[in-house]
Amino acid sequence: MRALIYLCALTGLVNSLDANMWTPDLGNGRYKNPIIFADYSDPDIIKVKNDFYMVASSFNCMPGIPILHSYDLVNWTIINHVYDRLPFEKYDKPVHGEGSWAPSIRFHDGKYYVYFCTPQDGLFMASTENVRGNWDLHHVVSVEMWEDPCPIWDDDGNAYLVHSKLCGTELYLHKMSPDGKKLLDNGKLIFKNVENQNTIEGPKFLKKDGYYYILAPAGGVSTGWQSVLRSKNIYGPYEDKVVMQQGSTDINGPHQGGIVELESGEWWFVHFQSRDAYGRIIHLQPVKWIDGFPYIGSLEGGKKIGEPVAEYKKPDAGGKYPIAIPQTSDSFESNKLGLQWQWHANPKKEWYSLTERKGFLRLNCVQNISQNGNLWFVPNQLLQKFPAPVFTATTKVEFHPEFVNERCGLVVMGRSWAGLSLDNTADGVRLTMFTGTFQICEDQTSKIKTVTIDGNAPVYLKVSVSEGAVCSFSFSQNGIDYTGIGEKFNAKEGVWIGAKVGLFSINPNIEKSRGYADFENFVVE
Repeated sequence: MRALIYLCALTGLVNSLDANMWTPDLGNGRYKNPIIFADYSDPDIIKVKNDFYMVASSFNCMPGIPILHSYDLVNWTIINHVYDRLPFEKYDKPVHGEGSWAPSIRFHDGKYYVYFCTPQDGLFMASTENVRGNWDLHHVVSVEMWEDPCPIWDDDGNAYLVHSKLCGTELYLHKMSPDGKKLLDNGKLIFKNVENQNTIEGPKFLKKDGYYYILAPAGGVSTGWQSVLRSKNIYGPYEDKVVMQQGSTDINGPHQGGIVELESGEWWFVHFQSRDAYGRIIHLQPVKWIDGFPYIGSLEGGKKIGEPVAEYKKPDAGGKYPIAIPQTSDSFESNKLGLQWQWHANPKKEWYSLTERKGFLRLNCVQNISQNGNLWFVPNQLLQKFPAPVFTATTKVEFHPEFVNERCGLVVMGRSWAGLSLDNTADGVRLTMFTGTFQICEDQTSKIKTVTIDGNAPVYLKVSVSEGAVCSFSFSQNGIDYTGIGEKFNAKEGVWIGAKVGLFSINPNIEKSRGYADFENFVVE
């Protein structure tokens, strides 16, 4: 099986379905949760004809706001991103925890719209007629402390936008220009109920049977529930009900997501669950309308509030569709980076090349002097999400440094990090297992163990992740016999994101370097 997966990666079949990967489609007409065991935080979904589209938060990771596609709400692949970079200089460096928060996606009058806020830069809207093509990014208003916007175009042609504010508790409504590019007023407070719906945020608009519905999570990321507000008047007053909670399940904080109706008449809800280092992973729940409210999950046993399901029959989406999971492995055969990859800041062309050496990703030794190469401050880390509770990631690299102290390698990145680096020393290239922890005033990187290798030959670097996001590192110079190095490392989440795994190549010297590292593949199994 390992040989088969390796062959698939090398031939460009990046969507490996190894038995050890998380595959939610059980192949018997049923599925298991989560439908995506990866950090697609704050999801929202729409249905356009026979296609489902999902967007998620990106924060400081670029390109931003991934767009995923499915035919049946269970099998998903990444098809695009809303933007390549954010138009502010500060995002040229890692601005941990900032960037795009909780986007919404809608389809109106032949156009796709995505709205999102950043905590300091304000409200953005992106639009396109081709969801797989380029998006036009528009900065609607510069403001701080807004979050989680969602538009609605009413039956009379008027457009509105609802949003929350940082730390939750309040929802505001604005009238908006029909083209979605301008707010027409200062907004009106339409809901606040701290006693019953504390930390309410992430609102999503829906209109059905003459009622305006706002689906909104409350109670906090790890401990909250899903609420629904309802009113005959878009400005309220809104009555509210809790429609899903953890209850007797082990799914903590089941909330914040999007709702869709199928041609079959079924309704479904996609939401996240916070899982520490794994990030906010994605679940799919059936919806049942009762007395004008959508109850989410299972109501078996006379429950009055829905609870998440662990396994359920697949949605009646009008056909049988192939099993798929979001992309992971990459053989670097394309002239473009795979959609699974994100940088930690606005990317620059000089960071990498996929054409200098065909079939290889070349990461240049990018200068990073200010913090002596401390990875917390390094923008040119090429990373992807943890894809499953248990997995391995392996890369084959050839290092061509110019100066002493240049480094390249494999890293698991979060608030704390660990990895394997090829270090160019005065005595030649050495292999080091290292760890690091964010400290703003000093470099907290530690070299756990260093060994001598043949620096002129390719090196295989591997991380094995077990339950609980426990990472073990190993290396090989023949791709067959691996030697463990260093100590186990408990992966940690980043700022609002899960831990990520990927590659880096840096130069902490004052003088610019022509050094580089050539990565032949990145194999996840």
